[in-house]
Amino acid sequence: MSAKNPLLNYINGEWCTSKATEFLDVVNPATTEVLSQVPLSPKEDVEAATVAAQTAFTSWRRVPPTERVQYLFKLKFLLEEHIDELSRTITLECGKTLAESKGEWQRAIENVEVACGIPTLMQGYNLEDVARGIDEIMIRQPVGVTAIIAPFNFPGMIPFWFLPYAIACGNTCIIKPSEKVPLTLQKVFELLEKTGLPKGVVNLVNGAKDVVDAILEHPTIRAISFVGSSPVAQYVYGKGASFGKRMQCQGGAKNPIIVLPDADMEMTTRITADSAFGCAGQRCLAASVAVTVGEARHQFTEAITNAAQTRVVGYGLDQATQMGPVITSQSKARIEQLIQQGVDEGAAVLVDGRSPKVSGYEQGNFIRPTILQNVNPKSELARTEIFGPVLGLMHLETIEDAIALVNSGQWGNMACLFTNSGAAARQFRYEADAGNIGINIGVAAPMAFFPFSGWKDSFYGDLHGQGRHAVEFFTQTKVVVERWPKTWSRQF
Repeated sequence: MSAKNPLLNYINGEWCTSKATEFLDVVNPATTEVLSQVPLSPKEDVEAATVAAQTAFTSWRRVPPTERVQYLFKLKFLLEEHIDELSRTITLECGKTLAESKGEWQRAIENVEVACGIPTLMQGYNLEDVARGIDEIMIRQPVGVTAIIAPFNFPGMIPFWFLPYAIACGNTCIIKPSEKVPLTLQKVFELLEKTGLPKGVVNLVNGAKDVVDAILEHPTIRAISFVGSSPVAQYVYGKGASFGKRMQCQGGAKNPIIVLPDADMEMTTRITADSAFGCAGQRCLAASVAVTVGEARHQFTEAITNAAQTRVVGYGLDQATQMGPVITSQSKARIEQLIQQGVDEGAAVLVDGRSPKVSGYEQGNFIRPTILQNVNPKSELARTEIFGPVLGLMHLETIEDAIALVNSGQWGNMACLFTNSGAAARQFRYEADAGNIGINIGVAAPMAFFPFSGWKDSFYGDLHGQGRHAVEFFTQTKVVVERWPKTWSRQF
């Protein structure tokens, strides 16, 4: 399709029209209103952005870290000043409640704050006299041009797992937003422009798979950060690594919550409902399976059923709304098909959220919270990431059985335990095979100064986003071993 006023790319400090000949509608998932059109940029646009980024890198890397972070200080204040507008944009194109969108920006800002510590975080170390008269030092240097391929579900927060660290470390950066939600990063780049960052340090290229492939194949781009589904993460990781690039690729999940009999059921229910149904279940740390142990079964099942039935679903800009729509009509159809698959495999529907009627938004991509009971741990549904507001219930007799279930799966993003037992908590965090562990926490999202971990098929790579992992990813270590002739230095 053609477009009259498509979104622009941002290359070398200038807003510019893409060379695209095809465009996609950007649609509000609650109202199906067309918000804008996004260009499907060709490889030529990626080439232009890469040339700009490489040109900028030669001078940007020489800017002292204490000066580079001044731009981040400005960005932090601009994000805080415009947080209401930015939050509204996420709600319009992504469907979240306004409170969820604002919470996302608070997490993004935290990453900017942490990256402002680069003058300390980027430091190396040294040792004199590793041998007589010989000293050795390790320094960190930027890797060069980097790229970020962002997902639809957190269009504001997730790019900030990477961007502030990349540029604070002296790299330049190209970002490709999800073609489903490109408006948020348009707003971000308007703010980045106001910081006065030198031309070419940050660049924005809209598009779809052609842009991704161009990024993966370009010889100048040295490191790539990706978040998305595991099949795509595996593709991006494999192709990028085959071209010799550093890769960090966050994939999907099937996150279990374990409920022991001694858990505080009121608190556990509230937190589990927020985890499973918050952001309409479209987050890689959403609870997808709740496993009750022993006598916890009946009380928790009754409570979580009531929580699902009473959750208010609607337009994210409406103050009373507790859960918005899923991103597209295709996503809605897929989720409803997976619910039916669970039924066909023997699960019972306690709460059925399919085909709801949301007054005033009948055309929106809505699914109400859904609960499936007695999900077979060996079923296809138990292994499939639904990425929607669907919680499966299972029951086991011991915590050992529950930990074995957690460890038997292909995913390893998050696992949570609800209990009042310190011994059980320690056993769980010690033995559970997942990168993010929650104890009486339903969404074990690390703070910005910790890495966003992930194991097994939930992550491809070695170094994660955020914190020190991001600093290590966006720098390469150089070891210098030096000895000076006796005519230049004291003889030992």
